[in-house]
Amino acid sequence: MLLEDLQVVLKVAEFRNITAAATHLDMRIATASAALKRVEAALGAELFIRTTRQLRVSSAGEKYIPQCEQALQMLEHAKQNIQGEAGTVEGELRIALSSDLGRNVIMPWLDEFMDANPKIGLRINASDSNIDFYRDSVDMALRYGKPDDANLYGFKICNVPGLLCATQEYLNKNGIPKHPEELKTHNGLFYQLHDIIHNIWIFSKSTTNSNKDNEEYKIKMNGNRASNDGDLVRRWCVAGKGLAIKSCLDMSAELLANKVISVMPDYQPRSTELWLIFPSRQSITPAARLLRDMLKQKCNDVLKQLVEENVLDKSTLN
Repeated sequence: MLLEDLQVVLKVAEFRNITAAATHLDMRIATASAALKRVEAALGAELFIRTTRQLRVSSAGEKYIPQCEQALQMLEHAKQNIQGEAGTVEGELRIALSSDLGRNVIMPWLDEFMDANPKIGLRINASDSNIDFYRDSVDMALRYGKPDDANLYGFKICNVPGLLCATQEYLNKNGIPKHPEELKTHNGLFYQLHDIIHNIWIFSKSTTNSNKDNEEYKIKMNGNRASNDGDLVRRWCVAGKGLAIKSCLDMSAELLANKVISVMPDYQPRSTELWLIFPSRQSITPAARLLRDMLKQKCNDVLKQLVEENVLDKSTLN
């Protein structure tokens, strides 16, 4: 029985599926199956009950697997302590990134991160589609929005206000809207997901009357461009093709360079949060924690710059 065999046991227990466990561990199904058989042979007991339709943990597995997990965690912590004393962090980061944020904001940070930590490897899944951690073989995902699955583990990186953006050239030609109702005569640039075009834009405006909720405006926009790639929507906006609602992080470089401006700043489009999400505690490695801390610092620096340039209100940093 090998130490690596125990990792297979834990993944099979987590996924209830040998194929999914093998995929996650980047090994052949036959290799994972052989590892499982070695452990069971060494223990003299079956850890899983296999049927044609499902795989479930046996009574022996229910006793053994939690203690196995604790033992491996102790070994990993001991390894981390040694690496920490040596000042080194190693491992592979398999991360899913959204198209626009990943390519234009995060990738330069990751290059800098890897230069500072040469023993870290990197695999990136860049897509705006929803990620399946097991199918897509990733250990973490940097995504907008708080995870709604209680089985996932996550760290909030920062608040991310949405902004209505356009170039000055577009506004000079088509007029500057002052109120959401005036957007109906403008050209919208839309994000599309699963054949659904997001052409209903919602804005809120804070009211000075404490007894009232924020005023909300729901506008159905007209537009001649839509894409399932957020990066393409940003490019259209920077090219002066219309108005787009984008996250302040996605558009941060263009905002700071005055290539686009924030339109109707008194009316707030959707805001969200940036989260680093993991499918299990085992995925939160020292390298992942180091990456998390770097992302928090970098995002906070960008938000501070946007506040200093009066693009965002300082309450964003709270």
